[in-house]
Amino acid sequence: MIPDKVKKILDAEGLSALEFEEGSTPTAETAAAKIGVEVGQIAKSLLFKGASGRVVMVVCAGDQKVSSGKIKRLCGEKMSMTKAEETFALTGFWPGGVCPFGLEGMEIYVDDSLKVWDTIYPAAGNDATGVPLSYEKLLRICGGRSCDVAAE
Repeated sequence: MIPDKVKKILDAEGLSALEFEEGSTPTAETAAAKIGVEVGQIAKSLLFKGASGRVVMVVCAGDQKVSSGKIKRLCGEKMSMTKAEETFALTGFWPGGVCPFGLEGMEIYVDDSLKVWDTIYPAAGNDATGVPLSYEKLLRICGGRSCDVAAE
């Protein structure tokens, strides 16, 4: 079931999520197979935390990894990926269904690796959804900034 805060945003933007059986899209690979698209079209939302306590979300293509050096340069400090429990505590979403919509208290960066696709698919708050939209619309809805942190 899509969380209410996400559903409200989707409704306000005229978007609808693709919904599948529970637990069927927990990874970029399984989401791509279920939706019938390339793995790179899956917009995976990853949470990072620095020693200062700063938390940022990076949304990148499902076939990419985040470069530790690039995210350090972007944020000005070493950033580590949060554990599942901390991700849930900070976002209200468990890994596999982390959604970049309706979040507060963190910066959101959307990696340029997603620009090559006309349609990308972030999760809608659980591990059985994908929301078809464009890179530009994702940036606008989540209030994100474009970046280049994908590993080469």
